[in-house]
Amino acid sequence: MTLRRPTILIVALVALAVVIGGAVVHAYLGPRAASEAGSPADTGIPGAPVVAFYGDSYTLGTGASDPSKRWSSIIAAERGWNEFNPSVNGLGFVNNRDRLSAGDDLVDAVIASEPDILFVTMGLNDNFSMPARSDEVHAAIVADFTKLRRALPETRIIVVEPFWYTDERPQSLTTISEWVAAEARAIGAESIEGASHWIEGHPEWMADDGLHPNDEGYAEMARRMDEELDRRGL
Repeated sequence: MTLRRPTILIVALVALAVVIGGAVVHAYLGPRAASEAGSPADTGIPGAPVVAFYGDSYTLGTGASDPSKRWSSIIAAERGWNEFNPSVNGLGFVNNRDRLSAGDDLVDAVIASEPDILFVTMGLNDNFSMPARSDEVHAAIVADFTKLRRALPETRIIVVEPFWYTDERPQSLTTISEWVAAEARAIGAESIEGASHWIEGHPEWMADDGLHPNDEGYAEMARRMDEELDRRGL
């Protein structure tokens, strides 16, 4: 497999750029994106299912030419869903949580939307805190999933393996993916495995920043998600 980053050093530097860049971008996009997401019941298709997305930049659609080109909006439009997507750049289960303003907690936001379906697509950014904060990451995953299920007992929750952006993969990605899958089972949620490989081996699917998908990359993510959802009758 051809690697996009020739050396571990370059991968480490790019990872640092994600942490720093994601945090900076979040400072002016995160809360605004959450507030602009609005209430699906107020702005969407009357009577259509409300589908919420709890995620980071790969679900917010950073790198796309327009929000309609992100994978979440593509699948929502195809299925006639009312999309509620308050995802935030650079966010993890623990990473950059302290940068959220009061009232911008994404777990509370998706609960308040009273979704029929909820996608959880978190975990990418927490790799940059591993292994130093491994206990915190694991505890945060358990806490988030438990809170979501208790507040949304009837919601169909779909937990997606954390997305990833390089062909070279840290051990922490496997660890976090295993924790996410285990907690999905614990709360009776569905799991979609393999998502960390969806844009692997295709540098042409990356935006100019080298960190996020472009329109073609998000289209591929939507195609792969469509396949998974079709198998589940969604």
